[in-house]
Amino acid sequence: MSAAVYELHGQTAVITMNNPPVNGLGFDLRREIAEGLARAEADAKVRALVLIGSPRAFSGGADIREFGTPKSIAEPSLNTVVRLVENAAKPVVAAVSGACMGGGLELAMACHYRVAAKGAQIALPEVKLGLMPGAGGTQRLPRIVGPEKALEMVTSGQHVPAKACLEMGLVDEVVADGTLREGAIAFARKVLSEKRPLKRVRDINAKVEAARGKPEIFANFRKENARKFRGFLAPEYNIRCIEAAVNLPFDEGVAVEKKLFTELVTGSQSAAQRYVFFAERQVWKIPDVPDSTPTISVNKIGIVGAGTMGSGIAMNFANAGLPVTIVETSQEALDRGLSLIRRNYESTAKRGRVTADDVDKRMALIKGALVLEELADSDLVIEAVFENMDVKKAVFFELDRIVKRGAILATNTSALDIDEIAKATKRPEAVIGLHFFSPANVMRLLEVVRGEKTSKPVIATSMQLARKIGKIAALVGMCPGFVGNRMLVQRQREAEELVLQGATPWQVDKVLYDFGFPMGPFAMRDLAGLDIGWARESSKGETVRDVLCEMDRRGQKTGRGYYDYDANRNATPSPVTEKILEDFRVKHGIVARAIADEEILERCLYPMINEGAKILEEKMTIRASDIDIVCINGYGWPVYRGGPMFYGDLVGLDKVLAKMKAWQRKDGDAFKPAALLEKLVAEGKKFQDLT
Repeated sequence: MSAAVYELHGQTAVITMNNPPVNGLGFDLRREIAEGLARAEADAKVRALVLIGSPRAFSGGADIREFGTPKSIAEPSLNTVVRLVENAAKPVVAAVSGACMGGGLELAMACHYRVAAKGAQIALPEVKLGLMPGAGGTQRLPRIVGPEKALEMVTSGQHVPAKACLEMGLVDEVVADGTLREGAIAFARKVLSEKRPLKRVRDINAKVEAARGKPEIFANFRKENARKFRGFLAPEYNIRCIEAAVNLPFDEGVAVEKKLFTELVTGSQSAAQRYVFFAERQVWKIPDVPDSTPTISVNKIGIVGAGTMGSGIAMNFANAGLPVTIVETSQEALDRGLSLIRRNYESTAKRGRVTADDVDKRMALIKGALVLEELADSDLVIEAVFENMDVKKAVFFELDRIVKRGAILATNTSALDIDEIAKATKRPEAVIGLHFFSPANVMRLLEVVRGEKTSKPVIATSMQLARKIGKIAALVGMCPGFVGNRMLVQRQREAEELVLQGATPWQVDKVLYDFGFPMGPFAMRDLAGLDIGWARESSKGETVRDVLCEMDRRGQKTGRGYYDYDANRNATPSPVTEKILEDFRVKHGIVARAIADEEILERCLYPMINEGAKILEEKMTIRASDIDIVCINGYGWPVYRGGPMFYGDLVGLDKVLAKMKAWQRKDGDAFKPAALLEKLVAEGKKFQDLT
């Protein structure tokens, strides 16, 4: 089958890209586009060309599966094809429908004119893969739309609808969906009849020249987005290329783009982000629960508990248009939960993300109740009560008695035994864990916890529902802490031990912040509240946290914890905490030592990698990449580091193993290497080699 189809429509040659599903610009398609161009150039009867894709996609861009292979640079390269199009002696019209992304948009910008279907979605999303346009896109885009708009597009990767593209000059005409081919051919004829010139974008300089000598454009943009871009190379490299478009001749700007693109595509950040791109698609695939697995119809949701978690969970389903009934034990608690939901929605409306009408519609889908009997006809009930096994089992005992057969009974526990909870019912096959992350209406991750007897239709339905409410779901097995919290425990233990040995909380936090986490472990504990799980009546000052809580230093909510906080909750290192640590070391005979940042990073991260290997050994998750998806989407692991398992592969599993063995000899079996880690090192393999 040809990757491109060549046809004549009178004096217009039409080259139709035919590389499903999204016309990725792989080698075969590039070659056949070039051949079609040459054929049209050589045919005296042809006076114009139209380059078109499918209704689904003009082109989704480069085929990233080719990156790093000989095909990615085989001629004709994408750069070569772009130059051939732009330098054609006959007008070339891009007919854009569906997705026009990345290299697809670069190809379209090389055409002399662009006609778009009304539903087209146009973007340069390379930044999301740790990359930038590499076929002249950073040089052509600002010449069309201006540097300011180009900066927004290349650093966000966001889709721009056809109407907005018309307004900014990125397309020349918009036609109704379903009429693109005819519309583009008609446009080509109009170009010929009106004797319009060949509009080569490389020669259009008015908008870039207007920005020349105005470095504040770029300085302000960097400042405004510093927090969002922190740690990422690709946004900065994209900005530098737009600067080059403003300040340099076209060919010199293209040379800058080529140099910076090469640095990114061969670097670890883009490798990590491309890995995550595929991991996010792989995580949905469950070998023993195929797509053909029957699912349960879920149209009514019940939630037990209107606290912070229950309220946030309810919003997810209301946002997806599903009616929700929340049950609480008192009217006061119920009113508090419903008020919290309304405040959250109204806050979102103030930021312009939803309308006031949307707020009313979503609130109308959420009903409050004071008795579990109101959930009798629910298709899915999610328990979100206090994290106590006896309380949860009592709730499930009642749900089993009340809720109709065939419904799914889910618990939002973050660590408790799903199988033990299921024993409170006569239908353990209907019980599953749906571990939402706080705030549940914001956090993207959902750990779907499979119990010993959870049925496959219940698993399949839960995964489908996760997608429907906009979550990324990872199926995990039943073990203490599941995957995410089990991994986090390793980091927290080592962070606290490092502080006892001589590091300060702010040194540990800075090392992990500089690595890319949104905050370090001690700042995170202050934010959550040091008194979670702490009770004054049983506290004996056995840990630093106990001492802090006994002094009413419970974190941001009391204005002091590991850190001291001002009225705006800005943190400063606390001399009180330093004195507590000094006294604690003296009391326990610990001699403080200077600890290097490198040791802090390794001691916090390598045990996580080792724990991930144990999770894989125990088959608590399907793939190493699933662990990375959990850590990135639920625990703030920086996407440009790829997750702990990818990071382990990157630094070398042999190095991780050697450190674990050294720490085990010195400090005991908390550092015992996983058998899988030893096996992979012995075989010279990586986590990514596991199937």
